[in-house]
Amino acid sequence: MKQRIILIGAGSAQFGYGTIGDILQSKVLEDSEIVLHDINPDTLAAVARTSSEFIAEHRLPFTISATTDRREALRDADFLIISIEVGNRFELWEQDWRIPQQYGINQVYGENGGPGGLFHSLRIIPPILEICADAAQLCPEATIFNFSNPMSRICTTVHRAFPQLKFIGLCHEIGSLRNFLPPMLGVPYEALELRAGGLNHFSVLLSARYKDTGQDAYPDIRARAPAFFGNMPTMNAVHKYFKETGKWPHATDFAAAETEAWPERRVFRVILEKFGLLPITSDSHFGEYIPWAYDVTDHRGILDFYRFYKDYLAAAQPKIELQLRERVIAIIEGILTDAGYLEEAVNIPNRGLIANLPDWIVVETPAIVDKNGVNGVPLGKLPAGFAGLLMNQVAVHDLTAEAVLHKSKAAALQALLVDPIVHRYHGIEEMLDTMIAYQERWLGYLK
Repeated sequence: MKQRIILIGAGSAQFGYGTIGDILQSKVLEDSEIVLHDINPDTLAAVARTSSEFIAEHRLPFTISATTDRREALRDADFLIISIEVGNRFELWEQDWRIPQQYGINQVYGENGGPGGLFHSLRIIPPILEICADAAQLCPEATIFNFSNPMSRICTTVHRAFPQLKFIGLCHEIGSLRNFLPPMLGVPYEALELRAGGLNHFSVLLSARYKDTGQDAYPDIRARAPAFFGNMPTMNAVHKYFKETGKWPHATDFAAAETEAWPERRVFRVILEKFGLLPITSDSHFGEYIPWAYDVTDHRGILDFYRFYKDYLAAAQPKIELQLRERVIAIIEGILTDAGYLEEAVNIPNRGLIANLPDWIVVETPAIVDKNGVNGVPLGKLPAGFAGLLMNQVAVHDLTAEAVLHKSKAAALQALLVDPIVHRYHGIEEMLDTMIAYQERWLGYLK
């Protein structure tokens, strides 16, 4: 079906080549026009040239174009896929992480939760709102997919500013269940009926059943998880393996001396043992939202992961491959074909999907994908303990949105002071002033 699909942030070869390959393998999307947009003309031109050559070489029924003019790109679009960052990603990320620590704030990471998540949000949400403002005018019926973080704060703010837009957040973290559960339970992933939910990077497996018998699989998960996670490779070993081979490793590639019990999953272990729920991500994300995580988490594991991630992105040589990697193309196909299939995790406004969270906050939940779009599956009331952890984020998300939309430094300060990660008062206003000074180009709008 001929569609106009816009990739925003396509100058990133990792995002551009990967998503283009996903589109080009689709029979449903044949004859579609792929429009690449980025603010960097040089990287955009390189991705466009490689993509055009690939399409011509393989004689694929697609057209591709590129432009640095966003309004030109968005005109009459059917689908938008956004994956952007601003500035020097790692330099700013490290400021988000380290400057709050300098002011005595114990945050385990600095991307999505805690003060680091706030500063990241204050920096990246305004350009995404600008994209959405153009979309509301030029392609108001388009479905928009967002891959940028902090996912739930971005999506919550966008829906507050543009409630009419079909704006959906997607994250790959749900894929971790495919890695853990089959070897843990001894059954194929397709043999399991699973439901996960919460907030992005703060979600858990809520239910698990064996499809053939209908039997509850959670008792087996709780019983077998300690042994399964008791012999995992350390991130330092993963980093060493990647540097030596250039390949992403499997657990079987490591000797016993290179493994450790629950590395970078010690908060994960507490949540499983004390709350009875399996997180779908690791401590570097889950622990960003929990004040006591700093006392529990594997700090060496998180530092090793961060070092590995930087090296991996620096060394990776992305290329276009005709295979489906990200779920976004399957969702687009599902909308166009009225598939009615179950998508495991999307980020959309709550509107009663999780009964003990406010309607306006964006939650991560399964969804049915059909001609009407992406329709969340109600999860009812979450277990009280986990719901309590999530409720600690409600005011933080609310005030983050208010700070961006009203350009309010006062609201940003309040967002810090209600955040459960912030356990002190003295120095917090100075910390905010310091971040605004260091990142004035992006945070100078706060008055």
